[in-house]
Amino acid sequence: MAARIENLNAISDRYDVVLCDVWGVLHNGVDAFASASDALSRARENGLTVVLITNSPRPSPGVISQLRMIGVADTAYDRIVTSGDVTRTLIAAGPKKIFFLGPDRDLSLLDGIDVVPTDVSDAEAIVCTGFFDDEKEVPEDYHEMLAGFSARSIPLICANPDLIVERGSRMIPCAGAIAAYYQQLGGATRIAGKPHSPIYEASLVAARDARGGEVDMTRVVAIGDGMPTDVRGALDYGLDLLYISGGIHAAEYTVNGKPDEAILNAWLERENATPKYWMQRLA
Repeated sequence: MAARIENLNAISDRYDVVLCDVWGVLHNGVDAFASASDALSRARENGLTVVLITNSPRPSPGVISQLRMIGVADTAYDRIVTSGDVTRTLIAAGPKKIFFLGPDRDLSLLDGIDVVPTDVSDAEAIVCTGFFDDEKEVPEDYHEMLAGFSARSIPLICANPDLIVERGSRMIPCAGAIAAYYQQLGGATRIAGKPHSPIYEASLVAARDARGGEVDMTRVVAIGDGMPTDVRGALDYGLDLLYISGGIHAAEYTVNGKPDEAILNAWLERENATPKYWMQRLA
């Protein structure tokens, strides 16, 4: 059973490194959560190294700019590793002719990589960062195109494995939803972001570099709100986990505006998930 804690400081003396999710923990896509930035800033003041680990399809420089724009404090982290960062390796190792599925704002993912964006008929791989319009579209809107790709055995490289994220008060589908649908159609996917190991390996390298020495895995805690990504990824990698209950799964166990601890723990048990700690919002 996960232990409820009131703030990150309550467990800071047990850890040297924090691997913290971004969307749903530090902000909701519109507003920054000031208490979360403050908590991570205090952890760093106490000697912990904080690496933000996000499934954003953008390389880290673009995410840093986005965080500043939203209002996340620079003092909240030492390093940031994105799904876009680790996905670039998959893209570089794949076919050169790619169909880019996602908004134009994500095209920086391809910068400096020897690939040629092309149309559907000539593509030898799909690079998916999300929907062309995530305000209106669902995976089924791409059925004909994706079924055609699957019939040709075209691999889909997914740069953002998240299924959904918060955007203000709404839930918005992500590239992971397209990848899951593509798999249902028989298509093959290649993914390096959470919950897969490459992004954790890269994050621990970043932590080691920031600290200037090796990292003891028993003194690393991950923080996140997404069951299929943050939770599965951290637990499968053997990390302690602080679960943030107020994120995308809050409706599963919220009663009268607050998480019901008994319902929450029953839900975690059904999901076969064993976070070490939980709190509603990072503080």
